[in-house]
Amino acid sequence: MATHEVDLCVIGAGSGGLSVASGAVQMGASVALFERGPMGGDCLNYGCVPSKALLAAGARAASGREAARFGVTFGEPVVDFPKVHKHVHDVIGSIAPHDSVERFEGLGVKVLQETAQFTGAREVTGSGGTRVTARRFVVATGSSPAVPPIDGLNSVPYLTNESLFELKELPSHLLILGGGPIGIEMAQAFRRLGSAVTVLEMFKILPHDDPELTNVIRQRLLAEGVEIIEGVAVGKAEGETGNITVHWSGDQGVGQTSGSHLLVAAGRRPNVGNLGLDAAGIKHSPRGIEVSAKLRTTNRNVYAIGDVVGQQQFTHAAGYHAGIVIRNILFRMGAKVDTKAMPWVTYTDPELAHVGMTEKAANEAGRSVRILTSTFAENDRARAELATEGMIKAVTDQRGRILGASIVGYHAGELILPWVLAVSQGMKIGAMAGIVAPYPTFSEISKRAAGSYFTDSLFSDRTKFIVRILMRLG
Repeated sequence: MATHEVDLCVIGAGSGGLSVASGAVQMGASVALFERGPMGGDCLNYGCVPSKALLAAGARAASGREAARFGVTFGEPVVDFPKVHKHVHDVIGSIAPHDSVERFEGLGVKVLQETAQFTGAREVTGSGGTRVTARRFVVATGSSPAVPPIDGLNSVPYLTNESLFELKELPSHLLILGGGPIGIEMAQAFRRLGSAVTVLEMFKILPHDDPELTNVIRQRLLAEGVEIIEGVAVGKAEGETGNITVHWSGDQGVGQTSGSHLLVAAGRRPNVGNLGLDAAGIKHSPRGIEVSAKLRTTNRNVYAIGDVVGQQQFTHAAGYHAGIVIRNILFRMGAKVDTKAMPWVTYTDPELAHVGMTEKAANEAGRSVRILTSTFAENDRARAELATEGMIKAVTDQRGRILGASIVGYHAGELILPWVLAVSQGMKIGAMAGIVAPYPTFSEISKRAAGSYFTDSLFSDRTKFIVRILMRLG
C-alpha cells in the first residue's frame, strides 16, 4: 500500500478542486489530488462546456432561419447531428489538456485516479489502496443529477446531463422533466436543432428569477415551438427509447405526453455518499456538507467547496470558494464567503442574468426600494440587431445604493458584470449613471436605467424654477 504525506489533500478534480490544487502547489504546498472520474469534473464533461457548445450550434441554426428579417435568405438549415455531436466533444477536447493529469502532475500535484474515502480524521484511503495523510483536506466532490421518485422511471431509459451529450442522433421529440436553467437551455437548443420539445415543470420555469423577466424567456420558447406545461407533477413514466410516455396531473388537470426521449433535469444533489465523512467527524446531510462562513467543516482540518456544500451550485461559485480556502489554509487569513454579489446566468436566447437582490427579495426583507428599468427596445444597437426583446431591472434603496439587478436580453450574461461590481462594492446608482458608454452599444441600457433614478428630480418644477432664476442672473 502506497502512503503519501502532504500539506493538502483535495478530493475531486472539478473546477473548484483543480483551482485549489493548482493554486496551492504553485504557492509551495505539497498536494495530493483524488479523482475517480474524468478530470475537469461535471462542468467540463457534462455541464457548462458541452451545454454551451450545443446552444451555440442551435443558435447558428436559428440565425439561418431568422436571417430573412435582415433581407438575407438562406432557407431552412440542414442539421447534421453527428457533426453537432462532434463539435460538442471537440470543444471538450480542446479544453481538456488544461485540466489533464499530465498538466497537474507537471505542476507537481500527486494525482490519484481513485475513489477517495476518509478512514480517519486526518487520513484518506483510495480505492486502489493509496493512503494519504495531510495537514488539511478540501472536499470538492460536486453534485449529481437528482432523480425524482416517479413510478416506473427506473424502468425507462431516461437521460440526464451526464448522458445527454452522448446522443449521436437527434431526438424526434424530447420530453424534459424540470424547468430550471438546465431544462430550459436544453429545450431551446434541441428545438432549434429540429426536435419537438415538451417541458414539464412542477411550479413555474426559472423560479429563482424575476417572473417579469422569465416571462420573456417563456414567450420566446413558446414562439419557437417549445411546449411548456407548468404546475404539474409527473406521477408515472413508461415505455422505451422511441416511445416514452409520462403521466402528469396539476393545474391543467390530468394528462399524458409521449416522446422519443426523456431528459430528467430536476435539480442537483450534493455528492456526499461513500466519502466516509462520519469517520472524519464531518457533519453532513443529503443537502450537503455543513460548513462555516470560512468553508470549514466540523472537522477543523477539512474544508468543503462548490456544489457539495449544497448552496449556490455554479462553476464560478466553486472557483470563488477555491480562493477563500486557499487564503485560509495557506495564509490563515480568515477569509469568509460573501454571496451578496454572486451572479448567475441562464444561457437561453435571450439570456437571463441576475446579481444581488430581486424586487421580491427586497420587499420580503422589508427594504424600501426603487425599481429602475430600461428596455432593449429603447436601445439603438438592439434596434439595429433586431434584438429588442428584454429589459433591465435594477433595485436600489432610497439613498441610491445598488442592491441588485436582473437583465433579460441579448448577451445579458456579459452586461451583468458592471452590476456585479456595483453590488460587491456597495456603489451608488450615480456611479453607473455617470459613466460614458460607447455608442451604439447594448451596454447603454445600464446607463439609461441608472439615469432614470434622477429623472423625476432633474425635470421637476423645483429644478425648472432654479434654472429660470439662474438664467435671469445672466
